Amino acid sequence: QVQLVESGGGSVQAGESLTLSCAASGLRTLVYCMGWFRQVPGKDREAVARIFPGGTSTHYTDSVKGRFTISRDSAKNTVYLQMTSLTPEDTAKYYCAADGSMQQCAADIYKFWGQGTQVNVSS
Repeated sequence: QVQLVESGGGSVQAGESLTLSCAASGLRTLVYCMGWFRQVPGKDREAVARIFPGGTSTHYTDSVKGRFTISRDSAKNTVYLQMTSLTPEDTAKYYCAADGSMQQCAADIYKFWGQGTQVNVSS
């Protein structure tokens, strides 16, 4: 059974940093496309970042480029989202996702999801 468990969320002030973790079981993050999404109540879920299987090829939504970094530690089977220079607009619930298909992943369609972790950024 696949489980994705996010952690690391919290409340910070604008300009500060947070690192989110996504611990996976039941799949190997190294061979899956892994993504981070975020959602604010009343708004559509937004794809934030993804990392493709095997290597370090990544993709980011424009609003986080240069501020967020997605990475994986295959030994820990964990994916991270390092977030710097946070702004109130980054406030959301952040979700980790995984899919075995690069095509699905590139279309932001993921099979497996975590429960999310809340990030609050105050000005």
